[in-house]
Amino acid sequence: MREHIARLESRIKELEMPEMATSPPITLFDPHAPAYFSESSSPSSHNSPSTLSLSASASPSPFPLDMDSSPWDAQWASMTDFPALGSVADSYGSEDPPLELAQILDIFLPHRHQCGFEVHVGRLRESLTLPRSEQRHPVLMNSIYLWACYLSRPTSLCEHEPLYLSRALAAVSDAISNPAKVVDFIQASCLLAIYFLSNGRVFEGSYHASVAASLAIQWGLHQVGAEDCTPRNVISERSAFRLDPAKDSIEQGERILTFWQVYNLDRCWSVALQRPATLPDSKHPWTAVSTPWPQRMEEYETGELDIGHGSPTIQAFFAPQGHVQNVTGGFSSLAMRVKASALFEGASRLSSSWSPRLSSSSSFTDSFRTIEHTITRFTTTLLPLHQLAATMPDDKYHLIAIHSLAHASMICLHEHFLDDQVSREVLLRGARSIVAVAKYIGDADYDFLDPLIGYCWVSAARILITDLVQLQATWPMANTSEIRGEIGTLLYSLTKLSTRFPLLGFQASKVQKLLDANQLGQ
Repeated sequence: MREHIARLESRIKELEMPEMATSPPITLFDPHAPAYFSESSSPSSHNSPSTLSLSASASPSPFPLDMDSSPWDAQWASMTDFPALGSVADSYGSEDPPLELAQILDIFLPHRHQCGFEVHVGRLRESLTLPRSEQRHPVLMNSIYLWACYLSRPTSLCEHEPLYLSRALAAVSDAISNPAKVVDFIQASCLLAIYFLSNGRVFEGSYHASVAASLAIQWGLHQVGAEDCTPRNVISERSAFRLDPAKDSIEQGERILTFWQVYNLDRCWSVALQRPATLPDSKHPWTAVSTPWPQRMEEYETGELDIGHGSPTIQAFFAPQGHVQNVTGGFSSLAMRVKASALFEGASRLSSSWSPRLSSSSSFTDSFRTIEHTITRFTTTLLPLHQLAATMPDDKYHLIAIHSLAHASMICLHEHFLDDQVSREVLLRGARSIVAVAKYIGDADYDFLDPLIGYCWVSAARILITDLVQLQATWPMANTSEIRGEIGTLLYSLTKLSTRFPLLGFQASKVQKLLDANQLGQ
């Protein structure tokens, strides 16, 4: 433990005194400044991507800048050097909480949407005053307290992250054996997954994400409300893993919201982690997702519960217009976020399945056009960017993520066809649309953004850097100031958000190295 503390202290000194570090100094650009980007007038540096840089001292990223700019998973092995859980747990033992639990809860609740966690706040608070058996399970509450400590960085409360992490993980075994608390366990698994992933602890994050997805399917959260539409003989076959009927519309609503929390986590991070999604969604009656679209908690409070029709939800969204019946809802910001997740993963999965032998496949072409049309149709329904400022803060943060994911979906779909002129134009439009979204983000907004948005920025930056390389190869050389400014905006955004989520500092360094490699090639 002493050796580990010494290593951490050494790293902190490096970050506090960048002139002592070996990494080269680089410069941040604020997209909101009047002239945050400019080109050097020196002939030797004219149009050089080296001017697109970040400040190493401004980024808390523990990852070196000399990492390979390969796919996301190429360097993860170097991101898992953490102390064993046992030593952390032992060092905190029975230490009392640093604050009243209700106060810690107050720190977390304004950020709950950032983690995809939707809950009835009143009941969550009330649970703190109930007898132990009626409270929310410790695995969930300690995961919430963990996030509160994490979000409080750099205040002294963050020192207690190991305490609540060890308590949350220690409560897992009890949660597994307590079917009455399975929803709490699933919610906690999602919170733990994003906590680990955001900190670059990919293997642990993937594990908890898989646990959440598996439990959601096992306990039927993917088919909430389907009991009234499912034949009794099918229900009886699955009765070993069925939740008790919800007590009221609020409890039913939390189950619906919990499933879509799992769905967003599974679909979006499977793309970022470059692995298959865990949640199935087939036409088989046991695996088809039929849970109704998520609604606002206020609607569940008033009993305005859409119970669904037992028909596929996501599959109906992808179906051509006019081919779907009995489809209701799906227009809340939460539902739009789910649709964006479905498009993001669907586009990535289809594009990655392409190979030259499929070039003449009518099946692939039809699927490609279906997803492309669905993305286009979806983006036309979104609130325009210039109206974001007039929305409620929570809706604004959702819409920033939704816009970004929608445009990133189009990039995922076309990225393998960059040599095609039509696809190249589509990719550039998508990348520039993501830049436009980033420019609408104020400094105060970064504290509430979904960390997954960083992947959207990286995908857009790759496209713009590729275009920059082509522009620099033309003669006479084209004016590249605009595209350099766009890349600078994305780099600034990545670095700004990395103060909250270290994984994005790693991604920013990869984008920076890609620019540096391009410079060396000139």
